[in-house]
Amino acid sequence: MPKVAVYDIAHNQVGDIELNENVFGVEVNGPLLHQAVVMQLACERLGTHSTKTRAEVRGGGRKPWKQKGTGHARSGSRRSPLWPGGGIAFGPKPRSHAFSMPKKQRRLAIKCALSDKVQSGDFLVLDAINFDAPKTKQVVKMLSDFGIDSKTLIVTADKAENVERSSNNIPGVKAINSTGLNVYDILNHDKMLITKDAISRIEEVLL
Repeated sequence: MPKVAVYDIAHNQVGDIELNENVFGVEVNGPLLHQAVVMQLACERLGTHSTKTRAEVRGGGRKPWKQKGTGHARSGSRRSPLWPGGGIAFGPKPRSHAFSMPKKQRRLAIKCALSDKVQSGDFLVLDAINFDAPKTKQVVKMLSDFGIDSKTLIVTADKAENVERSSNNIPGVKAINSTGLNVYDILNHDKMLITKDAISRIEEVLL
């Protein structure tokens, strides 16, 4: 089983922890990670692009000219797609771009993302993160003590409002709880700070 050090928020080592190799030591599957990221981004798309059909554009209630005898091609409405200002034929309409992956694939993708962070050495375990009040400087000091100046994902076991609010004003830093863990956030951040309790929760769910 992979073993990593456990630190306090001042970057003092207070012990170590053995990670379950079935969660944090699996072989990284690149194509599966790509599919999981595409799925997540597709589910977030609003799909608000819209065009009007001939039934929705304004006007066109009267036949432009009589059917025969004018020399023009026959026409029934000025709002035909053939006319300037007319409706759009087969244009885009609001729709959902979401698609899903099998549950086993989604879980394996998270395992692959976590394993990739562990293998690259960007997976840092904290004993606990407790802030008495939401203060941005507390997170800034913690990252400074760890020597982190890149995009960082902070993961706690339960919702920690003070931690999340303290991280909101720092570009590239995001704090979530273990239930909101996802492939995109893991891969989109260079470093990952996670508490021991959060690791236990993740192993319970993914095993």
